[in-house]
Amino acid sequence: MAIYMNPFPSDLFAEFDRMRRELDRVFDLSTGIRGLGSRFPALNVGSTPKSVEIFAFAPGLDPASIEVQIEKGLLTISGERKPPQVPEKATVHVGERFAGRFHRVLSLPDDIDPAAVSASYRDGVLHISAQRRESAQPRRITVQ
Repeated sequence: MAIYMNPFPSDLFAEFDRMRRELDRVFDLSTGIRGLGSRFPALNVGSTPKSVEIFAFAPGLDPASIEVQIEKGLLTISGERKPPQVPEKATVHVGERFAGRFHRVLSLPDDIDPAAVSASYRDGVLHISAQRRESAQPRRITVQ
């Protein structure tokens, strides 16, 4: 009677995820589930005729630890999220919460006024409002 051993772990995807996290830890990489590069914080970006509105979902951060910069049409959001406090003798079975440095860069339209960008953080959401230049906003012309 021959015994066949399965060369694959019972949960192959869990094993891949464990290896990815181990490589991230060793090489200090920040890969996300959607591919290479950090996807934290998750973003929603929309626009109106007068502004571009960016919402970054970053719960558990100290607002003072978030840096927002705009330079040459690029908006940069960066900072660091501290790892959760785990009791000394506890064993972590699932650790899905991102911890570490993060860095997101967005290209803004050419008509954004860099002097008219504001940011606020409330309930874990960073809201950045980038106003368009007055000359770029649509306007109605009266025919005489």
